[in-house]
Amino acid sequence: MMKIEMPLAVRKIINRLEESGYEAYAVGGCIRDSVMKKVPSDWDICTSSLPEETLKSLGAENIIKNGMKHGTVTVRVDGENYEITTFRTDGDYLDNRHPESVTFVRDLREDLARRDFTMNALAYSEKRGMQDYFDGLTDIKNGIVRCVGSPDRRFGEDALRILRALRFASVLGFEIEKKTAKSIHKNACLLQNISVERVMSEFVKILCGKNAEKVLLEYGDVVGEILPEVRKMIGFEQRNPHHIYDVWTHTVKVIAGVKPEKTMRLSALFHDMGKPSAFKLDEKGVGHFKGHPDISEKIAESELKRLKSDNKTIKDVCKLVKYHDVRPYTDKSIRRYIANVGMDMFEDMLELKRADTMAQSPAYFEETIRHIDFLEKMYRAEKNKNNDFTLKTLKINGEDMKNMGITDGRMIGYCLNSILLKVIDGELENEREILLKYAEEIKKSIG
Repeated sequence: MMKIEMPLAVRKIINRLEESGYEAYAVGGCIRDSVMKKVPSDWDICTSSLPEETLKSLGAENIIKNGMKHGTVTVRVDGENYEITTFRTDGDYLDNRHPESVTFVRDLREDLARRDFTMNALAYSEKRGMQDYFDGLTDIKNGIVRCVGSPDRRFGEDALRILRALRFASVLGFEIEKKTAKSIHKNACLLQNISVERVMSEFVKILCGKNAEKVLLEYGDVVGEILPEVRKMIGFEQRNPHHIYDVWTHTVKVIAGVKPEKTMRLSALFHDMGKPSAFKLDEKGVGHFKGHPDISEKIAESELKRLKSDNKTIKDVCKLVKYHDVRPYTDKSIRRYIANVGMDMFEDMLELKRADTMAQSPAYFEETIRHIDFLEKMYRAEKNKNNDFTLKTLKINGEDMKNMGITDGRMIGYCLNSILLKVIDGELENEREILLKYAEEIKKSIG
């Protein structure tokens, strides 16, 4: 019999409920993870006891009763919270997210039948062993995401399960079973009924999964329900010798080419989103996308705000998108480029540029890669010289401007930024006396 190692607190709770004459099991994701030799992030417990019976069995100490209407009692043991939920069946899901009612039952199978995927419909106790009514262990072994029962019904009950299926496929590298996949495409529109916060949380996990490329290519229509601009990208041929993929396929390959971290994956997602709007054919029938980074940046800012992303992520993604296609060649223009991107983000920019290049035609990318290598060399040299290219590293500041008689805030900013630009361009050394002397010249020039 398969044995699952459970935390002592979970064993204590289950034992207390069993001693009171009820069935109790660890259930869901914690069992799935344990079977896959992963450490569960939390442990959920289900039981045949009604909420009041659960309270009586466990005692009132350290009990949170907020979820009792839905059958959930939370108990705190050894500093950790554990949710204990009565076996139940769900009523109608009118909002594609929450049941209108729940009915408590005494049969474990009825409870597991309402769950999303077979891999999550597993329950275990030391006394009764593994309970697997829907062949979840086989699906885990074979790497399959399969709905319990009717996929249309499962997704109609809770449309967020559509993204959860894609997330399991992306993060775990599982395949989505055919009927489940067909239902995902059919019901993708139901995502419009889900809060953007929940959608964004799942979507970022999909983007950062090891199997993101395959999932995004197969389910671009689902992504289009989250980001409508994606619909324009799918199948949009670039008609340019530098590109061998349509805009969406190119984008997905760039996503797969950067590290699996939120800002990088989102930057890759948005970097060419403005291309369909910027597309123009020249007299030879070659496609061009002049200005697409600015359009992409505006889309990124608008969509990330709509999806309620945090401000830092929005700022960082927009910066990488805005400057991803800049190709400076002179020392001065390269230093300005580094300054615009920021020393703290320039390695991310280089990574995005490399991934962008490698997702283009192999006939052309060698020269571009050499240029990116040169940019990295210049960046390393400036970094080794501790050149940060920001106002905070100048050897003079606003107080110095005030001491010189420049008191207007806007004028102080103008002077300091003018001085910084001279330092970036290599026309002034970042030495206090030199900068003060130049500041005096600026003061004289502005009267």
